[in-house]
Amino acid sequence: MFQPEIPTMPQPSGLVTPPAVVQPTTITPGTPAPAPAAAPEPSRPVVQLTPGTAVALVGAGTAVALVVGTVLVSLLLAVAVTSASVAVCAVVLRSLIASDAKRR
Repeated sequence: MFQPEIPTMPQPSGLVTPPAVVQPTTITPGTPAPAPAAAPEPSRPVVQLTPGTAVALVGAGTAVALVVGTVLVSLLLAVAVTSASVAVCAVVLRSLIASDAKRR
């Protein structure tokens, strides 16, 4: 039951072709290949940073950082308010249960 079974190689089906024979080729020294032509100019224009665009990029990055920071701080504040309210509810319930036990 726990002895491994070695799988057998399945027999090929259909038309089987023999492997192709590779014929060796001889290398004869000849003329060197021509030098490549000059590289063509890029099809899209190159972006140049001017002082105005640099200020715009810095402003946009600052705005994104402020928005992301505001969202994260608001999420943290929501978690803090929720945990505080759960703690207050737990104290009130504990007080109610303790006062009910004293009455009996």
